[in-house]
Amino acid sequence: MNSFSPVYSITPPLLEMIKQITVLVYDLNQRAVPDIVLMEMQAEARAVSTYASTSIEGNPLPLTEVKRLLKQQPAKLRQSEQEVVNYNRVLSDLNQKLDVPFTAELLHQIQAGIMAELLPDHHLGQWRREAVVVYEPRTQEVVYLPPNYEDVPELMTALIAFVQANRGVLDPLLLAGLFHKQMVAIHPFVDGNGRTTRLATKLLLAGLGLNTFNLFSFENYYNKNVTRYFQHVGLFGDYYELAPDLDFTPWLVYFAEGILDELLRVQKQLGLTQLTPATRLHAYHQQILDYIDQHGFITDKDYAILTDRAKATRTADFNKLIELGLIERQGRGRSTHYHRPDNQ
Repeated sequence: MNSFSPVYSITPPLLEMIKQITVLVYDLNQRAVPDIVLMEMQAEARAVSTYASTSIEGNPLPLTEVKRLLKQQPAKLRQSEQEVVNYNRVLSDLNQKLDVPFTAELLHQIQAGIMAELLPDHHLGQWRREAVVVYEPRTQEVVYLPPNYEDVPELMTALIAFVQANRGVLDPLLLAGLFHKQMVAIHPFVDGNGRTTRLATKLLLAGLGLNTFNLFSFENYYNKNVTRYFQHVGLFGDYYELAPDLDFTPWLVYFAEGILDELLRVQKQLGLTQLTPATRLHAYHQQILDYIDQHGFITDKDYAILTDRAKATRTADFNKLIELGLIERQGRGRSTHYHRPDNQ
């Protein structure tokens, strides 16, 4: 099997951005963010990521419509709406398991999830078995010829092996960037390559160690200037002619710019948050949340064992967490219990 051995250089600008990103991650990890604020910001980041990544691929829905759609979840969906719902569903799922093993099966699952109801079943969750070409969106001219489908399994096996061997070894920014461009170059699926690549890239960027990683929406940077994104990530010509001399350095510089830009946005956003009486949680509130996270739910009887607070005060504690959207009440009377909302 041929190995994936990308050519790139750690240029002074790239090295400087890596240093800045390291400092920013450390700074952000020192921030104490109220749970209610964090939850709201996470929901906003998911919506922005979903909007940006589908918009890059030509989805016409504006951000306001994307937010409405994700909130209402209508039963019948147009294609543009299905794309949004699919992406958000897979993104939400991945946000819960950022340390999942990086395998071909994972990439297949991501592509099958984002393209569900949009492609025939035989095109879901497997490498393509036919030739594809990449067109210029406006002129519809062919701009790139990806590798033959017969070569896709071996190319992807080499790329995944490279990621597995270097995860935790190579700087996460470099690893994620190298994977991103090579995945786009291979174009392993019939459709959904860009969205699958960006979601898989997010998993690799979790290696940055950012505690508030679910506030991170790096896709938004690309969507600010889609033409520039495609110019950097895309190849123009025939894969077999371009691959031997492909230098990943210019793309890595652009990729790092995007990560730095997004981290600065998160830093600014967190700087605007303040603890208030309405959002401040006390130790006894956290006891409730920790118990639920460990056992799945909590009852008043359970809480009474954890604390010496009076029954009326315990009820007030539960009600505050309900008002903040951090827990939900279920059942009545003796069967009353509390659990986390399903969307968390």
